[in-house]
Amino acid sequence: MENQIIAISSLLILTLLTLHILKKIFPQKKLNLPPGPKPWPVIGNLNLIGPLPHRSIHQLSLQYGPVMLLKLGSFPVVVGSSADAAKIILKTMDLTFASRPKTSAGKYLTYNYTDVVWSDYGPYWRQARKIFLMELFSVRRLESYEYIRAEEMGSLVKEIFGISGRPFVLKDSLSTMSLNVICRMVLGRRYLDGGGGVAVEEFKEMLDELFLLTGVLNVGDMIPWINFLDLQGYVKRMKVLREKFDRFLENVLDEHEARRRETAGYASRDMVDVLLELAEDPMLDVKVQRDGVKAFTLDLLAGGTESSSVVVEWAMSELLKKPEIFKKATEELDQVIGKNRWVMENDIPSLPYVKAIVKETMRLHPVAPMLAPRLAREDCKVGEYDIKKGTQVLINTWTIHTDPLLWENPNEFNPDRFIGKDIDVKGQDFELLPFGSGRRMCPGYTLGLKVIHSSLANLLHGFNWSLPSEMNPEELNMDEIYGLSTPRKFPLVTVAEPRLPHNLYNSMI
Repeated sequence: MENQIIAISSLLILTLLTLHILKKIFPQKKLNLPPGPKPWPVIGNLNLIGPLPHRSIHQLSLQYGPVMLLKLGSFPVVVGSSADAAKIILKTMDLTFASRPKTSAGKYLTYNYTDVVWSDYGPYWRQARKIFLMELFSVRRLESYEYIRAEEMGSLVKEIFGISGRPFVLKDSLSTMSLNVICRMVLGRRYLDGGGGVAVEEFKEMLDELFLLTGVLNVGDMIPWINFLDLQGYVKRMKVLREKFDRFLENVLDEHEARRRETAGYASRDMVDVLLELAEDPMLDVKVQRDGVKAFTLDLLAGGTESSSVVVEWAMSELLKKPEIFKKATEELDQVIGKNRWVMENDIPSLPYVKAIVKETMRLHPVAPMLAPRLAREDCKVGEYDIKKGTQVLINTWTIHTDPLLWENPNEFNPDRFIGKDIDVKGQDFELLPFGSGRRMCPGYTLGLKVIHSSLANLLHGFNWSLPSEMNPEELNMDEIYGLSTPRKFPLVTVAEPRLPHNLYNSMI
């Protein structure tokens, strides 16, 4: 026994000496890591992140530069905070950073990473992206659903006309319209009118919770060995929310499958039908399971409602503070559309000022102030800096969108900055990235833009808007809540008065 101990000790000493000698002979290359604040033990730099992480990280980037290294708990996180850094990460090195980190939100809210947003880069994700781009959001399919968007816009107009002159919460009306549009396109009917097992208000609360929990900084994700403690209670909330959505989605799939079985020669009429059809396709490279269909459906429901209502509410908030912009927009609408009809989707290219208002809103109030995190798939360099495999990468679009080197008076709401300039939101102009760019860009941005442009144009065309009588524009609170999206902290309360002939408000658009 004593001889064994001596032998093991000798072997350990010999190993350590060998490693020491090898280190001297072949010294490791010192990595040139991006600058950043010195991390604390265990928590890293989490102590520097406030309730609005994009603003906290913005302040740090002013000190440490456009490519910065943070330690969030146990994980290194590189933050790109300039258009040049975003272009390198999202375009030049798109494939290197095409993966996603594993988070509790991805596990519990996307059926264990089986959706298009949080699934890992690989054959499954490539197939999912192809399904979204080629099947669900093809030009032909979106055009076939235009009548739905027009009908629901007509319902919104009639609703607002019915309460004209009285204060109301604009977000409630906008989100109901968006939900009805997306439910009819994705699910085939207004499931939220009843029969779907979820009331409208409950479903809106579920979506709000989904976006909050998907965007929060969960300490357990950052420090995995304490994740079981669920210190912030987020995982518990995720599990509760998962059960609510699962009950609803199971009901949806059961109803669709029954209809397909009972109808001879049944033709797909909504996006869930398309997904169920694809799930049965033996030619798919990777089979889509039932959980995958539910995850894709949840992507469609969430992405199709939140972005449009958030952007339009922020646009109206900014316009109420600047009546001169209201005037310019309505002058354009009166000249192009006239006062005897509503705005149709094919009118939007002829309304450059309305489009500029949308761009300026998404610049100052991006739906995602920090793009969903990416993950380095291999050791690489970003500019002069070394990035190790497994490093998380964030793009702070809020910092880019308010960069004084890119934008004159960046904190001022001024749609005129886009007039006559070829800057778009389609992921090719890196100074404006509301939908991201590259492989991981939001696949449904074309639908989002259609709903945003049409909604805002018709609200401006159909009504004169004001704040409740006791409020001045200077008093309008513009605080925000952080999540995967960034809505107003206090929903906008406003008053609408009709500005078109009254007979138009009772006719469908």
